[in-house]
Amino acid sequence: MANRPKLACGTNGPYHLIHDTTPAEVPNLRRENGAACANVRGVALCRCGGSKNKPFCDGTHSINGFRSARETDGKSDRRDSYHGKRITIHDNRGLCAHAGACTDSLKSVFRMKQEPWIDPDGAPVEEIVAAVRKCPSGALSYSIDGVEQRDHERAPLITVTNDGPYAVSGGVELMGVKFGHGASTEHYTLCRCGGSKNKPFCDGTHWSIGFKDPKP
Repeated sequence: MANRPKLACGTNGPYHLIHDTTPAEVPNLRRENGAACANVRGVALCRCGGSKNKPFCDGTHSINGFRSARETDGKSDRRDSYHGKRITIHDNRGLCAHAGACTDSLKSVFRMKQEPWIDPDGAPVEEIVAAVRKCPSGALSYSIDGVEQRDHERAPLITVTNDGPYAVSGGVELMGVKFGHGASTEHYTLCRCGGSKNKPFCDGTHWSIGFKDPKP
């Protein structure tokens, strides 16, 4: 895509979704010498959790003490591989947004409160692939015959999930941000409750703090 959208993380401020990276003249705005003022086009998206106009930023981050610094020590940023007879499942717990897509759809493979928590022989390969492809954060991927399968061919999209993170897919570039070990850059989840310790990525904190969108 020639003009793929990009995301920028403002320091202690919103995400900037730049949906047209070609500078365009701003109507009714000129410099004193008559030169046109031009800028890229986009919107500011709330990431502090406090905007009254979610998902858009309304400036609340400037008064609620929001800080965008990552607070994790990085120890959980590692990828473990679970080898089965036909498929290997890769998992980085440090990336997980705890959306439950894997455990809800295939409990025989993704087993909560069991060790090891992933059984790569617990279901047919086709079912495992379908479950892994539902992972919004990029924490899960898989390999077959030694070839890793990770990303999908999708149009760029940012989904404002109900009472949860921004689910980004389709290779929207997240500018200036270091991704975790083995992380997908095609799909990932961004915190919008303001509470994640792994900012800008979601770590599931929205569940524990009771983050809610305004009722329609």
